[in-house]
Amino acid sequence: MGERAEVEAAIARYLEIRRGACAGERPWSDLAEVFTDDVVFVDAVWGRHEGRDRVITFLRDSMAGLEDWDFPHQWQMIDGDRVVLGFANRLPGRRPDGGHWDVDGVSVLDYAGDGRFSREVDHFSESNLGAQIRASGWRPPPTMQAPPPDRVW
Repeated sequence: MGERAEVEAAIARYLEIRRGACAGERPWSDLAEVFTDDVVFVDAVWGRHEGRDRVITFLRDSMAGLEDWDFPHQWQMIDGDRVVLGFANRLPGRRPDGGHWDVDGVSVLDYAGDGRFSREVDHFSESNLGAQIRASGWRPPPTMQAPPPDRVW
């Protein structure tokens, strides 16, 4: 089990890379830097991806066309080597009341030591996301890719 300071440092590195990707300063695939070679990543829409190379492909493909979205970090919890990060899937634009088009989500990560995570599972309501997309009027650009029809859970 990692020391709390070690886990916190790994989270800080993860969030630093994610902020850079959200800002368009680096590719989303750079997030693979904080994963073990045998990582398992389960996404609510794109399914299960095993191994760093597959996660790199998944991150590149799944985030294409979402350059105008944001995914702000909201909170975190640590219980030993288990980490839970709260985030928002934030669509572009504003609601009529001035608020954001947000769909809350959580990422559950397992810390494996040496600054790396061996598992990430992302949870959010796919039906709520669809409702927010429809209500906001956002339309996917031609660069957006659909999840593969044969995705594995």
